[in-house]
Amino acid sequence: MKVFSNTETFNYSWEEVSANNWRKYCPWNEKSTHVIAVDTISRSVDPATGILRTERLITCRQAAPEWLKSMMGGGLDESQVFETSYVDPKTKTVTMVSTNITFSNLLNVQETVVYSPLSAHQTKFHQEAQITALAGGWQRIKNSIEDTLVKRFRENAAKGKEGFESVLAMSRHVFAEEREKEKMGLIREQAGNIRMAA
Repeated sequence: MKVFSNTETFNYSWEEVSANNWRKYCPWNEKSTHVIAVDTISRSVDPATGILRTERLITCRQAAPEWLKSMMGGGLDESQVFETSYVDPKTKTVTMVSTNITFSNLLNVQETVVYSPLSAHQTKFHQEAQITALAGGWQRIKNSIEDTLVKRFRENAAKGKEGFESVLAMSRHVFAEEREKEKMGLIREQAGNIRMAA
């Protein structure tokens, strides 16, 4: 088993990050074009704790190394991941736990991501992935598969941060424009009321 771990800081509030987590794979994120579908399977709120629990199926398209394709029988260009997320408004944490569905008989990838506030304007992102190749007694092959996937996680981590930053920036911009429109609408309404009263 190999472990990939990564910690980043986003200069956005936890509220902004947790709300935009659902937009992470939208057209605003040019770095997530490998995600071709996100299907929500279930969503519920625990009445006792207020925790929002969501299950999603995420379909990705990424090119795997040729040697890995030939060893696993091809078909590695498209893969599916099952994700369960928990948004806890009391502790202000978003926890996402995901596991691979594709080739789960040959490979086990368990990833946990946690967003938590550092301050009123910063959010900590912590990611850990445990990668286990299930290639019987072939230790050298297992190591190669696990090393390749750790490398892929490392490459995707940098792209993921950059892409999510663009989603956060665009969201902040769009919502600022909407607030400005609402403000201008209220000013016009108040001006109209003043004219009518005069």
